[in-house]
Amino acid sequence: MSIYDIVFMDVQMPVMNGYDATRAIRSHSSSYCKTVPIVAMTANAFAEDVQAAKTVGMNEHIAKPVNMQALRKTLHKWLG
Repeated sequence: MSIYDIVFMDVQMPVMNGYDATRAIRSHSSSYCKTVPIVAMTANAFAEDVQAAKTVGMNEHIAKPVNMQALRKTLHKWLG
Protein backbone atom coordinates (compact mmCIF):
# COMPACT_ATOMS: atom_id res chain seq x y z
CA MET A 1 0.00 0.00 0.00
CA SER A 2 1.40 3.38 -0.94
CA ILE A 3 0.82 6.44 1.18
CA TYR A 4 1.71 9.08 -1.42
CA ASP A 5 1.80 8.89 -5.19
CA ILE A 6 4.53 11.54 -5.45
CA VAL A 7 6.70 13.54 -3.05
CA PHE A 8 7.56 17.19 -3.65
CA MET A 9 10.74 17.71 -1.67
CA ASP A 10 11.87 21.16 -0.61
CA VAL A 11 15.65 21.14 -0.75
CA GLN A 12 16.23 23.82 1.90
CA MET A 13 14.54 22.75 5.12
CA PRO A 14 15.56 23.19 8.75
CA VAL A 15 17.07 20.25 10.66
CA MET A 16 17.28 17.89 7.65
CA ASN A 17 17.65 19.23 4.12
CA GLY A 18 15.88 17.66 1.16
CA TYR A 19 18.97 15.80 0.00
CA ASP A 20 19.36 14.09 3.39
CA ALA A 21 15.63 13.40 3.59
CA THR A 22 15.71 11.79 0.15
CA ARG A 23 18.70 9.65 1.12
CA ALA A 24 16.81 8.52 4.23
CA ILE A 25 13.71 7.64 2.21
CA ARG A 26 15.66 5.78 -0.46
CA SER A 27 17.69 3.82 2.13
CA HIS A 28 14.56 2.33 3.71
CA SER A 29 14.05 -1.36 2.99
CA SER A 30 10.53 -1.07 1.53
CA SER A 31 10.12 -1.15 -2.22
CA TYR A 32 7.72 1.81 -1.94
CA CYS A 33 10.48 4.01 -0.50
CA LYS A 34 12.83 2.98 -3.25
CA THR A 35 10.34 3.75 -6.04
CA VAL A 36 8.04 6.61 -4.98
CA PRO A 37 8.75 9.55 -7.31
CA ILE A 38 10.54 12.38 -5.49
CA VAL A 39 10.63 15.80 -7.12
CA ALA A 40 13.04 18.48 -5.93
CA MET A 41 11.43 21.88 -5.41
CA THR A 42 14.05 24.58 -5.08
CA ALA A 43 15.10 28.02 -6.25
CA ASN A 44 18.53 26.52 -7.00
CA ALA A 45 18.22 25.86 -10.71
CA PHE A 46 21.76 25.46 -12.00
CA ALA A 47 22.77 22.26 -13.79
CA GLU A 48 24.79 21.17 -10.75
CA ASP A 49 21.67 21.55 -8.56
CA VAL A 50 19.67 19.33 -10.90
CA GLN A 51 22.50 16.78 -10.87
CA ALA A 52 22.76 16.89 -7.05
CA ALA A 53 19.05 16.11 -6.78
CA LYS A 54 19.36 13.15 -9.15
CA THR A 55 22.50 11.89 -7.41
CA VAL A 56 20.70 11.48 -4.07
CA GLY A 57 17.76 9.68 -5.68
CA MET A 58 15.29 12.36 -6.68
CA ASN A 59 13.53 11.69 -9.96
CA GLU A 60 12.93 15.24 -11.15
CA HIS A 61 13.82 18.86 -10.39
CA ILE A 62 11.41 21.79 -10.60
CA ALA A 63 12.73 25.29 -10.03
CA LYS A 64 10.90 27.87 -7.93
CA PRO A 65 8.93 29.90 -8.65
CA VAL A 66 7.05 26.94 -10.04
CA ASN A 67 6.17 27.03 -13.70
CA MET A 68 2.71 25.44 -13.97
CA GLN A 69 3.47 23.90 -17.35
CA ALA A 70 6.57 22.19 -15.92
CA LEU A 71 4.53 21.01 -12.93
CA ARG A 72 1.78 19.57 -15.16
CA LYS A 73 4.38 17.85 -17.34
CA THR A 74 6.03 16.28 -14.29
CA LEU A 75 2.70 15.15 -12.81
CA HIS A 76 1.70 13.61 -16.14
CA LYS A 77 5.06 11.85 -16.48
CA TRP A 78 4.96 10.24 -13.04
CA LEU A 79 1.23 9.83 -12.41
CA GLY A 80 -0.12 9.34 -15.92
